Amino acid sequence: MVGMVTVGLTFISALVGWSATAALTAYAQRRPGVAAVAWLIASLAMTVGLSAAVIGVLFDFGQVTFRLLHIGVSLLGPLFAAWGAVEFAVRSPNGRFTTRLFVTALTIVPLVVLGVDRISGRFDAAFPPLGDHYDLIPRTLVNGVQGFVVVLLVLAIVALVRRGLRGSGRTDLAVLGLVALAVLLSVVVGRAGLGVLGPLLLLGAVSSLWGAGALAAKPRRDAYDDEYDDYYDDEYDDEDDELDDEPQEQPVRRKRRNAENYDDLYAEAPPAPPSKLRGVITIYTLADGQGAGFDQLANAVVAEVSKREPDTLLFAAHTVPSAPLQRIVYAIYRDELAQEEHEQQPHVMEFTRRLSAHVVATNVIELSLSGAAATDGLAAMLMPR
Repeated sequence: MVGMVTVGLTFISALVGWSATAALTAYAQRRPGVAAVAWLIASLAMTVGLSAAVIGVLFDFGQVTFRLLHIGVSLLGPLFAAWGAVEFAVRSPNGRFTTRLFVTALTIVPLVVLGVDRISGRFDAAFPPLGDHYDLIPRTLVNGVQGFVVVLLVLAIVALVRRGLRGSGRTDLAVLGLVALAVLLSVVVGRAGLGVLGPLLLLGAVSSLWGAGALAAKPRRDAYDDEYDDYYDDEYDDEDDELDDEPQEQPVRRKRRNAENYDDLYAEAPPAPPSKLRGVITIYTLADGQGAGFDQLANAVVAEVSKREPDTLLFAAHTVPSAPLQRIVYAIYRDELAQEEHEQQPHVMEFTRRLSAHVVATNVIELSLSGAAATDGLAAMLMPR
């Protein structure tokens, strides 16, 4: 009787796992990103392990089903779930890059060892704990990976808490909580087996990942949006008051300067000196109905660039009247270092992170200034400081 219950629970858990994997695939398409892909891989790994367990509880576990179960449940599932948490919460490019290096190493080496190392002991239909059948080296590697998983989850939670939990910060914390729960349940099953409770805990693990992906993909407002909405509301209210108080002036029309003798002018013009100025034009193609959301993000980042980046000489966002689903952002930097510093600013990285919900294609054109002419005050008009 207990065996049939275990078979039924394992089969149901595997079905839920494949449903969760399909849902996470849809979430990854809706809001593409490394975190979504990592959670998709984690769900797929756990589900493959559960599918192998269905065969194991029906006909007794063997070497193949045992390996597949623990590669998915003890190794890849927890590791990629925790990596997705870091990609979701940590905004530092250096931190993300370092994490990716470690994840790559801790995927390849243990995967090879768990796939080929000797297995000892006899199997039955119960969920087999990893330590009962693997030797010292694979057990040590899995313990090391799971310790690294704990470090990744702690780093992700700390990074989120340091940014503050107002706005959507609480939702993001719930996402990390669900990921941590999925990791915990998966690791417990891999270490202890737990008999009939094993498939139930794995069902909870894949369901938690499913919930985390759904929360992460859900469109929402957060502290980033609220902060700049308040900024713009105050800014525009102040401007409206000033316009009401000031008398309206008539536009001044200037006479054109004498533009004769162009040949002499160009013949005597010295060559333009080499310039260190850097320019970038970025053309965004938006998804249907995402214009307002993109414009809100663009307004927020333009305000922050104006306020915090003196070496970004010009930063402007434009709509395209003839192409409603296109936006053009262009920037001029004092030099290459100013461009690099701009790209590392928190508000710029946040803007880049949020683009995936609104943009379907991006084209970047880098410029090197060879000559320019502008009226006085152009930069001040486009980027008031």
